[in-house]
Amino acid sequence: MGHDRWWRWRIQATLFQFHDAVVGRGDGEIGTPELHGVGRWKLLFLVYGGENFVTKGDVGDAFQKNLLEKVQFEPPAAKSVKKVEVESNAKKTDTETKPASSLDVDSKKKNNTGVKKAAADNQTSAEKKLPEKVDDKDKDISVSLLKLQIGHIKKAWKHPSADSLLVEEIDVGEAKCRQVVSGLAKFCSPEQLTNRLVVLVTNMKPSKLRDVTSEGMVLCASNEDHTVVEPLIAPEGAKVGECISFAGHGGKPEDVLNPKKKQFEKIAVNLFTDDKGVATFKGIPFMTSAGPCTSSIPRATVK
Repeated sequence: MGHDRWWRWRIQATLFQFHDAVVGRGDGEIGTPELHGVGRWKLLFLVYGGENFVTKGDVGDAFQKNLLEKVQFEPPAAKSVKKVEVESNAKKTDTETKPASSLDVDSKKKNNTGVKKAAADNQTSAEKKLPEKVDDKDKDISVSLLKLQIGHIKKAWKHPSADSLLVEEIDVGEAKCRQVVSGLAKFCSPEQLTNRLVVLVTNMKPSKLRDVTSEGMVLCASNEDHTVVEPLIAPEGAKVGECISFAGHGGKPEDVLNPKKKQFEKIAVNLFTDDKGVATFKGIPFMTSAGPCTSSIPRATVK
């Protein structure tokens, strides 16, 4: 018995050396196909049946040990490296995408800003051009179209065929006096008008009123209900024939106003006296060399 046991332990030691020599190559398994995955104790079990050397529990432990050792040699590092690389690449992509998207947003904002600015510039230029268009459109209602002169009434009389009309002979500094028909018979007597300085529209087209030619129109102020009417009062010292001026309106008057365009009617809408009775066009006084023309009727319409 002792001699057999010694030989068995000797064979065991030899097999262990053989196993370790093979395992020492680095692959962890016996080189022959039949012995792939065989551990040291399992090798003895296969050779001798194992009943005298190992138990089933030992073999299970050996298997477990081998499994644990094999798990240690698995290369998970490569997978983790790939994951890290994928994650880092994903982060880089996100980082690169975010600036790109922000750049896109910035460019869109700039484009929108540019569009808004262009629209604002166009609107501003349109607004700048608007007054010019209005001026062209409203050319016929500029007070500069009227030729207003200081006239001296030399004589006045009643119209031969109209009780509401008076006829005046007015000097405006021309070679001969002008004959003018006015609807002042209800408000003034011929005697009240004689030798009076008045404001006369001298570029109106001559017309006949009840068969009497009229070569101008005397401007008068009227209250709201048209119960009080009087000719505008030229200041003392005003020269006969001088033209009325309006600050900021230095245009040349029409030679003859066009009745079809109703130029005078359009301008007359903006003729009135202020709180002090000064005659104005849109608040701009009727000016002569001696001062503004006036009326005793404040806030009156003028026509």
